[in-house]
Amino acid sequence: MDDTPVPDDDPKPQGKGRPTPKRRDAEGRRRQYVSAPKDRKEAYRQMRAKQATEREKARQGMLAGDERYLPVRDKGPARKFARDWVDARRLPSQYFLPFSLVILLATWIPWPMAIRAQVLGYVVTIGWPIMMLGVLFTSVFVAFKVKKEVAEKLPDESVKGVGFYAAMRALQIRKLRFPPPRVLPGGRPVPPKK
Repeated sequence: MDDTPVPDDDPKPQGKGRPTPKRRDAEGRRRQYVSAPKDRKEAYRQMRAKQATEREKARQGMLAGDERYLPVRDKGPARKFARDWVDARRLPSQYFLPFSLVILLATWIPWPMAIRAQVLGYVVTIGWPIMMLGVLFTSVFVAFKVKKEVAEKLPDESVKGVGFYAAMRALQIRKLRFPPPRVLPGGRPVPPKK
C-alpha cells in the first residue's frame, strides 16, 4: 500500500473556511458601547469635551478654508473668487487701520504748542481727508471690478453682496483676514505652513 498523498484535481480551496456570521453578531461587533454617565456632572463634562472637540475641528476646517466649516457669508464660489482677487493685490485701503493708528498717535504725542498746532492742522486738513478719499475710491473700485469679473467668470452665480464683501475684505489688514488668504500679492499660492 502506497502512503503518498494523491494530488487534488481542483486547485481552488472550497469555501472560506468558516461559517457566515449571523447579522446580529456582525452588527454587534461594529457597535461601540457607550458608558452612561454616573451623574449630571459627568454627563455635563462629557458633553463639554465633545463640544470642544467639535469646535476645534470646525476651527481647523475654517482656517484651512474648507467650505463646510465657513460661515454662510463666506461660502460659495463667488465669495471665494472675491477673496482671492482681493488677496492677490496690494490695495491702499488695506493700510487704512495702520494709517489711522499713526494719525491717532501723532495727535496724542505731547508736542510743544507751536508744533502741536501744525501737527493737528496737517492731520485734520490733509491726513484724514486723503485717507478717507483713498478708502472711498478704493472700495468703489474693488466692488465694481469684483462684481464685473464674477459676472463674467461665474455667470451662474449671484453677484448680490459680492462687491461689498470684497470691499470690506480690502479694508482689513492682510494678517487679520478671515478666512486666511490663499494667495500672496501677485497671485502665487501661499506656501503651506510647516
